[in-house]
Amino acid sequence: MKPVFRLGLCAIMVTGLVACSGGAEQRRQAKDDFDYLNTTPLSEWQTLPDQAPYFSSNYQIPSQDFEGEVGKDVDIRPPRQVLDLVPGARIERDSRGVTLAVVNEKQLSSLWQTVERLADDGTIPVAQREENQLETGWIAWEKEDSEHQARFRIARLEQGRRFALGVNLIEWRAQKGEQPLTPALSERYNTLMTNLITVSHDAALRAEARRVAQQRQSDIPISFGTDRSGLPVIIARAPYDVVWEKLPAIIKPLGFSIESRNQSQGTVKTRHVAPSDESWQALGVAPISLSDNSYTLLLGDLGNRTSINVTTSKGKPVKEETLKALSPALKAVIAQLGNAPTP
Repeated sequence: MKPVFRLGLCAIMVTGLVACSGGAEQRRQAKDDFDYLNTTPLSEWQTLPDQAPYFSSNYQIPSQDFEGEVGKDVDIRPPRQVLDLVPGARIERDSRGVTLAVVNEKQLSSLWQTVERLADDGTIPVAQREENQLETGWIAWEKEDSEHQARFRIARLEQGRRFALGVNLIEWRAQKGEQPLTPALSERYNTLMTNLITVSHDAALRAEARRVAQQRQSDIPISFGTDRSGLPVIIARAPYDVVWEKLPAIIKPLGFSIESRNQSQGTVKTRHVAPSDESWQALGVAPISLSDNSYTLLLGDLGNRTSINVTTSKGKPVKEETLKALSPALKAVIAQLGNAPTP
């Protein structure tokens, strides 16, 4: 008997929230009864003798055969979406599967390395493997639908200047009886496999960015100045990605705890609790006059520099004096972190 691999979707961050309890079939089917299936069929409208019938086209129901499931066979789960995690990639979906068309050969090679890594570490079971293509073993998606299993073909596609990664479902089976593979199910499971690859690829890129940030610049020069519109701002003389990765460790000794952050928008929502006097003395700077409250740090990409501003919970910039005091405090923390022994 061939082994079946079960992939936990929570581990790859692509599960949706399930509002109801129970097994996969309960989540798939509607909760209430199906009495509507017993509705009396439509009949022809009967008019009175010598009455001229009139019907508005606004309420006309087309008379034709419609394909699709009814009753318990209707899958009420929301459709899966391919996560947009590969910069510049174009997502193409058809009856065969999902195609991720990427910008260049380098990006495709990076994606294919992710596929090979997932195959090597056993995350994706491999039934057949070639240089630019592999076929998976049987996979069951835990919590999503453990009653069905599928096999996929993942291929590296190159034609001229077109570079893409293809994911196609090639075999399907159900544990209980014969169940047809509908286009909706095929699209759903092709999407799940694609997301497994793109999420793993994105995680690897983020880990590499953190590693490079730590190696590239242990010291980030900090100064106080103005932005392009003349407003006061703190300037970090380092690329945006470097500052973004190192910022959590820099602001923590100053009493900022991060609640959420969005790299594409450059926002870092924090909660500030003033450090003790001993902490300020250890840094060798004067305390910052910030009350215990919520603040948002705004980062701006200036090429090889990064701007930093701070707004209150009401979205208003903090006073210029506060921003000036924050500048040497950031500088002191960076120096302290740079002198810390490497573990």
